[in-house]
Amino acid sequence: MIFLKSYMTSKKLLFNLSILVFSAFLISALSYTSPRTKVTTTIKNNEFLLEYLSIKYPNQSFQNFIYVGVKRQELDLYLNGNHIISYPISTSMHGAGTKAGSDMTPVGLHKIKGKFGSNVPIGGILKARKYTGNIASIQTKPIKTGEDAITTRVLTLEGLENGINKGGELDSYGRHIYIHGTAEEGLIGQPASHGCVRMRNKDVIDLFNRVDKGLKVIILNN
Repeated sequence: MIFLKSYMTSKKLLFNLSILVFSAFLISALSYTSPRTKVTTTIKNNEFLLEYLSIKYPNQSFQNFIYVGVKRQELDLYLNGNHIISYPISTSMHGAGTKAGSDMTPVGLHKIKGKFGSNVPIGGILKARKYTGNIASIQTKPIKTGEDAITTRVLTLEGLENGINKGGELDSYGRHIYIHGTAEEGLIGQPASHGCVRMRNKDVIDLFNRVDKGLKVIILNN
């Protein structure tokens, strides 16, 4: 019994230490500035993220996954344990959260539940995950159009953590949280959505073609 208690305490301390180390790494990475280089490039091939995920989710494999950094406004794709590509994104203008009606971007572990729009032309508007036949006028200036058009491709997300992003009013799939293209491309790189993860239309096509249903998606408020 004493051995078990000691083991559990050690495991908890290891998890807390991992969080502290990962947080310190993020702070140091984001504090570096360069006149020409976006600072988020320093996070790509580190082992801290993978170590954090392995401790936070010990029953999950993270060889292939998408990592969404809300504060960084960036989506990173990892395949076979290697960082493949980064895309600028736009998450919720209301920040990170999970409650229905909050219009926040949910955090935690998800997976891609469905892929929609494979034959939709670039800028094509989707409603209820179906192509309407209409093409959006893409705004490349940082201007709000007043419309939340879902364009080109849709990846639906299913939450995998009960009480965080799965079940009841916290359920990401029930909240219709997607990764999708947007008509407001000029706002990419800053929080502007109503909860979804927005991407430039060419970028969402590229990502769509690289991933499969079931791929894990981890969203962190960093």
